[in-house]
Amino acid sequence: MLTEDNRRFMRKSTASGTLRYLLTCWKLNAAGAMEFRLSFFLTAGMMFINNCIWLVFWGIFFTKFPVVNGWELRDVMLMWAVAAGGFGWANMLFGNFTRVAAITAAGQLDVYLTQPKPVLLSVLASRMSLMAIGDFMFGWVIYGLVGDHSLRGLALFMLGLLISGLLIMFFTLVANSLAFYIGNAEGLAFQVFNGFLALTTYPTDIFRGGVRIILFTLVPAGFISYIPIGLLGGIQDSFLIGALGITALVAGIGIAFFYHGLRRYTSGNQLGIRS
Repeated sequence: MLTEDNRRFMRKSTASGTLRYLLTCWKLNAAGAMEFRLSFFLTAGMMFINNCIWLVFWGIFFTKFPVVNGWELRDVMLMWAVAAGGFGWANMLFGNFTRVAAITAAGQLDVYLTQPKPVLLSVLASRMSLMAIGDFMFGWVIYGLVGDHSLRGLALFMLGLLISGLLIMFFTLVANSLAFYIGNAEGLAFQVFNGFLALTTYPTDIFRGGVRIILFTLVPAGFISYIPIGLLGGIQDSFLIGALGITALVAGIGIAFFYHGLRRYTSGNQLGIRS
C-alpha cells in the first residue's frame, strides 16, 4: 500500500522525468535545425523581414491617422510583438501543434502511442519550426524598441507572450483534433489557424457589435490583440482575469478534445521510429 510520502515521491519523479524528456526533445530539435544552418538563417530571417514589412504598412497608415480609436503606432507594434512572439515560442518548443490533423489522418500517431510519456506532449514537442524563431526574435526586437524596459514592464511582456502562445497553440489544437471525428481535417484546421492568427494582428477596437463579442468568446483572438492596451499599457483587472481564465479554458478544452478523439483513433499499421 502506497503511503502519502511514496505518492509524493512518485509525482516528483514523474515531473522531473517529463522535464528531462522535454529538454532532450528541444535539444535534439535545435541540433537538427542547426544541421542546415543556411536554411535555418534564411527561413528565420525571411519571417523576421515579413513581419517588419507589415509594420512598415502600419507606419504609413499612422502617419495619416496618428490615433485610431485610442490606438497609436506603438500599441500596434506591441500587438505584433506579442502575437508574433507568442506564436514563435509555441512553435519553437511545440512545433507540431499545427500538424496534428495531418499526423492523425496519415496514421502516424502510432509511434507516439508506444512511448511512456504523455501522447499529446510527445506529439507537440517532437518538432521545431525554423520560421518561428524569426517570429520570436521579432517580438523581442520590437519590445526592445518601444516596450517598457522596467522589471514590471518585462514581466508583463513575458506574461503577454505566455497568454498569446498558449491561446494560439491550444485553439489550433482544437481545430486539428477534428481529424479524429471527421477524417482529413488538415485543410479546415489550416484555415482556422490562419484566420485566428490574422485576427490577433488587428486592433480590437476596430471591431464592433457581434464580431467583437466573438473575438472575446468563441474565437478568443481579441485577448491577444488587446494585450498592449489591457496589460502592457496598464493592467485592467477585468481583462487580465478574463485573459487568464479563457487561456485556461481553451487549454483544457484542447487537451480534453484531443484525448477524447484519441479513443477513436485507428492505427495506421505503420512501422517506424522517430528520427
